[in-house]
Amino acid sequence: MLELNIKKKLNNFTLDIECKLESNRIGILGGSGAGKSMILKMLAGIEKPDTGYIKLDDQLLFDSEKKTDIKPKDRHIGYCFQNYALFPNLTVYENIVIGLGKSERADADKFLEKFELTKIKDSKPNKISGGQAARVAMARILIRKPKALLFDEAFSALDIYLRDHIQEEIAQILKDFEGSAIFVSHSRDEVYRLCDSTMVIDAGKISNLGNTKKIFKYPETKITAILTGCKNISDIRYISDNTIEAIDWGIKFHFSKELPKDINAIGIRAHEFVPVWEETGTNLIEFKLKSRAKLPFEDNYYLHTNGSSDITWLVQKDIKEKIDSRGLPKFLQIDEENILLLK
Repeated sequence: MLELNIKKKLNNFTLDIECKLESNRIGILGGSGAGKSMILKMLAGIEKPDTGYIKLDDQLLFDSEKKTDIKPKDRHIGYCFQNYALFPNLTVYENIVIGLGKSERADADKFLEKFELTKIKDSKPNKISGGQAARVAMARILIRKPKALLFDEAFSALDIYLRDHIQEEIAQILKDFEGSAIFVSHSRDEVYRLCDSTMVIDAGKISNLGNTKKIFKYPETKITAILTGCKNISDIRYISDNTIEAIDWGIKFHFSKELPKDINAIGIRAHEFVPVWEETGTNLIEFKLKSRAKLPFEDNYYLHTNGSSDITWLVQKDIKEKIDSRGLPKFLQIDEENILLLK
């Protein structure tokens, strides 16, 4: 569980976060410079809030009013950095046990075996792969029996295959870990896969907060839609209670329900469009092909619109087969339930 009520003046804005998350698998998603890493540094005790308090798993780590500030070493938090912070002059084994007493080193062989590092225990970091370096970093953290784990863009330097493999290993490790694990990431896939709850931040403020899968399905805000992978977003103007115009595309969309009055944009995920070869139904978008990118397992179509922005359509294998047999569609159709209403 994480409870934050903190303020800290940064260069371009004030980080101002107030939240309470009951989950112990938490993602913090945001663009570069949004303040994500600073939150982790304050949890670890590396940085201090200007005011407020921090609670993690019911332990008060910091409180400006109560003059509470637990030292970093006494917080029992494992911190995994982006570059893993391995010592280049030490072997794998030495990196794992550095700073431990003789009795604490007794578990080293068990951790070397658990993370498949036994054969390279005498190697230096420049002689091992990125995936092996990630496992060394995890072994070094877990041998110290932390109460909480912090991951700061920990897998971003790995290629896609290794990142997927390491994330699966982390998911297995977390099954046996009772404390909180908090992930700061640019990767929506990582957050979706590993985190039950998610905090989306933008310029130091919370843009969205709650259950991860719900946030991905109903992002609510424009910045959250972008960060969760929505490729098609347009500002809107109201035509009537159930009709809006997507200004960036010059397209009107009709709804069977009365629309809320507090939205200022819509989003459509690129895979939600349905190809239509006859002009039937509502919410049709004329298919005006601008370009196409052929990829190994899907195609991306980019369509001209009557506005300033294109529309991206992600075409998967079953639709590709229809297009191969019938030709390009005349329209794309979008179900109103798949149009994201954004603030």
